[in-house]
Amino acid sequence: MAQRRWLQTVTRHALPLLSSKPTTSLKPLPHLPASISLKSILSPKPLQQFLYTDPTLFHARSFSSSSRDDSENEEDDSEEGGEEEEEDYDSDSNEAEVDDVTVSGMKREYSAEEKEAEAAAIGYKVTGPLLPSDRVLKHREPVFAVVQVGSHQFKVSNGDCIYVERLKFCEVNDKLMLNKVLMLGTSTQTIIGRPILPDAAVHAVVEEHALDAKVIIFKKKRRKNYRRTKGHRQELTRLRIADIQGIEKPQPKVDPKQKMAAVKQQEKVSVAA
Repeated sequence: MAQRRWLQTVTRHALPLLSSKPTTSLKPLPHLPASISLKSILSPKPLQQFLYTDPTLFHARSFSSSSRDDSENEEDDSEEGGEEEEEDYDSDSNEAEVDDVTVSGMKREYSAEEKEAEAAAIGYKVTGPLLPSDRVLKHREPVFAVVQVGSHQFKVSNGDCIYVERLKFCEVNDKLMLNKVLMLGTSTQTIIGRPILPDAAVHAVVEEHALDAKVIIFKKKRRKNYRRTKGHRQELTRLRIADIQGIEKPQPKVDPKQKMAAVKQQEKVSVAA
């Protein structure tokens, strides 16, 4: 295309020169050096040399993909460098996350003194595991107590079962002593602490650790397109009350009819013998 345009320009300027009546209105050839003659222009070989060797007529254009490849290579190198930097950043962030997880995921190890202190603040003390010889279920006694475990208060008697928030340092079949006793009472007397009774204690056994029923928490803000629904299951510990100490327990009353029936039964056995 460039050669065709050059040939048209050369022929348009050469024809007036060859004619008998030259015209002076023609403009000089664009970018035509003074050392080039008309003969050399019209001859094919010099024209070919002129067209392909003169750098002043045509601008150098690179039709190959070398320069593009170079730019692409540079871009690829920059991208690879960026990827390496991103990988380094990702690796650093991952290491930081791992460090955070390891630090936050580590379970704190409590000493025996710390365990006793936290358990005493909650209101209990672990006395040891349950032995096969221990009698947990006894005859119901006419004694009650009001104990505090954490921030909750419970009125209990021996044989009762209560659910408290999960206790930390105890396992199933461990014996506990609930030492925050607020009140003791029987059918004849009542002892009230100020705020607790130092000589009273309620013994219990851990039966299981369980989860409470799910509670749905729904939040809404009208005209704000705000809806939030969450569920929560509280961790609980079930305790079985074994004994109450710190008050004189009245003797259980015996029905006179039952007493007479027992006496008659003994008499029958002695007569038969």
